[in-house]
Amino acid sequence: MMDGTIGQRIKVLRENLGFNQRDFSHLLSLSGGYIAGVEVNLRKVNDRLIKLIVAEFGVSEAWLRTGTGDMFSLHQTDEKSARLVSLFNDLSPASQDVVLGVIDLLRKARDKEQEII
Repeated sequence: MMDGTIGQRIKVLRENLGFNQRDFSHLLSLSGGYIAGVEVNLRKVNDRLIKLIVAEFGVSEAWLRTGTGDMFSLHQTDEKSARLVSLFNDLSPASQDVVLGVIDLLRKARDKEQEII
C-alpha cells in the first residue's frame, strides 16, 4: 500500500511513466499549472480527472484513489504497457490503424520464426 495523497500518487505515476508535468498535462488536455497544483495538494482531484487518468494510462482506480493494490490494472501490468497505451491513445484513428497493422505483422513474423525453430 502506498501512503500519501492522491496528488502524491499522481506525481509518482507521472514520474514512473517518464513524463514531465507539461507533457503529462498535455496528454490529459489540462494545464501544467493545474497538474502542479494537484501534485502539491493545492487543487482538488475530481472524479473526472480520476477517470481520465485511469483511461489514458491504464492505472488502477483503487490505487489512484486509495493507494491500495498495484499501480496498474490487470490489463496494464507494467510501465511500458501503460506508456504504450498512452502514446497510442494520443494518435489519430488512422495512425492507430497503422500501429495495429505493424503489430499484426510483427506477430506473424514471430509465429513464422517459431515454426522454423
